[in-house]
Amino acid sequence: MRKKEKILSEYIDSLNAEIKPARHGKPAESAELEELMDTVRKVRSLREPAMPGDGFESRVISGLSKTGPIHKKGASSKSSAKYARKRVWQKSLAAVATIALIAVLAYFILPFGNSNIVHAMERSFDAVKAYHGILEIATIDGQGQETIQMVLDVWADKEGRYHVAHIEGTYDGLITANNGRTKWQKRAEEKSLNVFPAFPDPYRFAFELGKEIELAANAIEIREVGEDTIAGRQTTVLEVTPQGGLSYRIWVDKETKLPLRKQSGMFNAIQYRMTYKDVEFADAIPDELMSLSVPDGFTVVDENPVQLVSSIEEAGAIAGFLPAISLEAPEGFEIERIAVETETKTIKMYFISSSDGYEKAVLSLRRTNSGFEPDAMAVLGKIGDVDTEIILNVQDDLGTIPGGGVYGGSNDICSVRWQHDAYEYKLVANISPEGLTVFIKDLFGKELTIPAAYEEPQEGPMIKVPYDIEVEKNTQKSVDSGSSPWRLDPVYVAQVFVSLEMSPGGIEGDYPIDYDDLSILSNDGVNAIIEVNDPESPISRVYLERLVRQDDTGIWTVVGYDPAP
Repeated sequence: MRKKEKILSEYIDSLNAEIKPARHGKPAESAELEELMDTVRKVRSLREPAMPGDGFESRVISGLSKTGPIHKKGASSKSSAKYARKRVWQKSLAAVATIALIAVLAYFILPFGNSNIVHAMERSFDAVKAYHGILEIATIDGQGQETIQMVLDVWADKEGRYHVAHIEGTYDGLITANNGRTKWQKRAEEKSLNVFPAFPDPYRFAFELGKEIELAANAIEIREVGEDTIAGRQTTVLEVTPQGGLSYRIWVDKETKLPLRKQSGMFNAIQYRMTYKDVEFADAIPDELMSLSVPDGFTVVDENPVQLVSSIEEAGAIAGFLPAISLEAPEGFEIERIAVETETKTIKMYFISSSDGYEKAVLSLRRTNSGFEPDAMAVLGKIGDVDTEIILNVQDDLGTIPGGGVYGGSNDICSVRWQHDAYEYKLVANISPEGLTVFIKDLFGKELTIPAAYEEPQEGPMIKVPYDIEVEKNTQKSVDSGSSPWRLDPVYVAQVFVSLEMSPGGIEGDYPIDYDDLSILSNDGVNAIIEVNDPESPISRVYLERLVRQDDTGIWTVVGYDPAP
């Protein structure tokens, strides 16, 4: 369950239990959440008062027999009827308001259809501290032939730590672990131990229970399609239509209310199926699995050597500069540690949320003499009046599972990068875009401006390029399966378009237009304008749009261009 929805759910549970919510009267994380809590309180106030216990009616009748009627003398039956109608009207209003609230909350919280089972999964996983399972990953071809690709021994907990060992199949002997401080991979065949930063960690592992439940909660639609037995356990089979990609199915254990199997949609005659053959729950991951140790004969490869320091002054002494930023953590966060990448002289400040420790952020600072070149996949925004690169969903480079779904990927990590006064700043965090704006304002005193989606570019193309929306939809499905990933890069799409205009018979060898000769004039995440900086090009600007899906998984389509003068 996402943090906002969990807060709202706990707030409603407290009110229903006649208990004052712990968050009542405190500032909410966002205006939207404050408005929702206010709506909940107002509708809750329309609820009929709690009735007294057994025996109350007989006590009232006994009292009335002694004291007489409580209504005024001469009160007519007409006024009694009017009072009765008023009570019926009040109850009807409360019922309508309650229904309206349920509809509003369902819109914000639950996917269409089978919301009860999604809520049950969330509730069940809330009680889980850690789990251990044997995960089998297999492929199924168009003829129904199954092939086991790998078997994993998986340990994971609610704090984001994990230990995954490949015990059969591909990458046999590989171990990947993250203890919250360090991430590492042991490669048995190569006798090497690679060390990485613990955060950000785009790659975790396939079929992570908490992540699967979150994906189901955020899906467009969920419907029950049958029942099945998995590893001796009775399950309910659900078909999930996600925000992006093809529909897939999950098998949910009727007893534990947790998913045991996931099967991707069929694409290019291949499906992926992931099954927990056995799952058990524990209070924590064993300590020996969370301890980084170097086996005899192994070589340590530190991908990002860092030195921990006790203060920003120590960091400045090692890096050779002292950053001019606030030393106070943004509201709701605390500084977990400070470190320096010794090779690149980059200062890194690690922040963690004070409440639950789930939200994290890493701020990197380094000197730079190069100009600011935003990533082609980024949205262009500003911090104050400084151009800023914003990547709302950082992805790893492991590709996707055919039929939809990132293999072991995460969509929760955002990145913001900019330059100012010969320094480059980069903030990576698993915080919402709204939370990022508050975080940066608290830390730097300047507003982060993210362009509004669907905002039309200021200028339109001189020549429009026709397209077939059905062809684009089919191409989107192909990209969702891992094919033609270049369609996600607006600069690459523009490069191909311009090159084909220059070489209509086909491209042989290098592109006539170099990738570096194109620059992003604007990109709000839905519309983009690419400028061509080559005197040989017959085109000066290319206009692109995300027609099928307006998020980071959507493909770019050329919709027009400006001829070169």
